[in-house]
Amino acid sequence: MHILLIFLDGIGLGEDDPANNPFAVANTPTLHALAGNRRWLRSTPRTESARAIFIPTDPRLGVPGRPQSATGQAVILTGRNVPTEIGEHYGPKPNAAIRAILDESSLFKQLTAQGRRAALLDAFPPRFFHSINRGKTLRSSIQHAAHTGGVPIRGADDLFAGMALSADWTGEGWREVLGYPDAPIYSPEQAGARLAELARQYDFSLVSTWLTDEIGHRGPFERGVSILERFDRVMAGLLDAWNDDEGLILITSDHGNMEDLSIRQHTENDVPTVVIGAARHQFAAGFSSLLHITPHILSLLAVNVP
Repeated sequence: MHILLIFLDGIGLGEDDPANNPFAVANTPTLHALAGNRRWLRSTPRTESARAIFIPTDPRLGVPGRPQSATGQAVILTGRNVPTEIGEHYGPKPNAAIRAILDESSLFKQLTAQGRRAALLDAFPPRFFHSINRGKTLRSSIQHAAHTGGVPIRGADDLFAGMALSADWTGEGWREVLGYPDAPIYSPEQAGARLAELARQYDFSLVSTWLTDEIGHRGPFERGVSILERFDRVMAGLLDAWNDDEGLILITSDHGNMEDLSIRQHTENDVPTVVIGAARHQFAAGFSSLLHITPHILSLLAVNVP
């Protein structure tokens, strides 16, 4: 059983609004197929398709206010109601209370403690490590959970070796923004196929992008459409290379944002969770909120929970 979690920061289920919601207009046939040939919108119900179950998912967890990244990611990676425990939605980076929760019971830590193979498949540039080491920035909840869970944070060498992927999946940002003219470039379909190859090496792996959340805060609308259409092609390549009997592919988010570009803030919308694979019914049983991701992963992997 291999489980791959694809984390898209800041995507929710919004209105069918072609002026403000990129999901309402993007040409994404692969994503539509995963939701029973529907767009990913607030009106889309829990739906089963040929390979997947699409589940509108609660990120609010009974706590007033807009969900935030630090607490939302911590919920995903612990199965604990972190906003309730600390008394608020908090972010973007985890404070001491959230870090303590992640240190105690993150999914990465539980897996590595029992000898399971886990990986964070994101590639980070040298300036990220320099900033962390100088104490100039905090790790995100996902990065912190990996770091304290004994899972290496991958860098440029891993990207060049094909053992990690960039936030834009294709590697173009490493060439055009970060100044690495020799960085490997993939087509979106090739990136998806590479992701399948990497996921087969681990019991659990996670790959994430922050670009969707950045677009939610800054726009423009056209960039939101473009990133969705690129991700659709990544998923097409991944699904072509993936045998559903191998395990599960999960897609989820921590909070809404990019689905409503009429504002530059997070939303209180449900987020989408998509469960792909032969064991999808087992995983999806009783699933309704971000609280269920970690315990359902641990159950499928037959990990003993302390």
